[in-house]
Amino acid sequence: MKNGKAVVLVVEDSPIIRMAAVDLVLSAGYEALEAGDADQAIRILESRDDVDLVFTDVQMPGTMDGIKLSHYIRDRWPPVKLIVASGATILEESSLPGGSMFFSKPYDDHTITDAMARLLSSDTPIAPTN
Repeated sequence: MKNGKAVVLVVEDSPIIRMAAVDLVLSAGYEALEAGDADQAIRILESRDDVDLVFTDVQMPGTMDGIKLSHYIRDRWPPVKLIVASGATILEESSLPGGSMFFSKPYDDHTITDAMARLLSSDTPIAPTN
């Protein structure tokens, strides 16, 4: 947390959806960072040590999708909480790293902010509830 505020990295290739997600993060009282793909997200994570949660889309251009990104983050930065969302992919929970939460798009803003609050207030992984 930076200055008492959780830092959330939004990873989404669609600029309009990314802006909406960033607005959602800010309205929930968190600091928002943004990346257009997994490679940019990894560069941000490598340059900062204060990212508490990553909120990523599944389908993105580049070297890895959101599922691979979530596994990479879990392996390299285990304390970072993960929320994964997709409008096209129905995921089996077993395909995500432990402690991740998955939401189908379109998602309810309140559901996402509630999930962020629960994940950020917990030191242990929380099982998905959707």
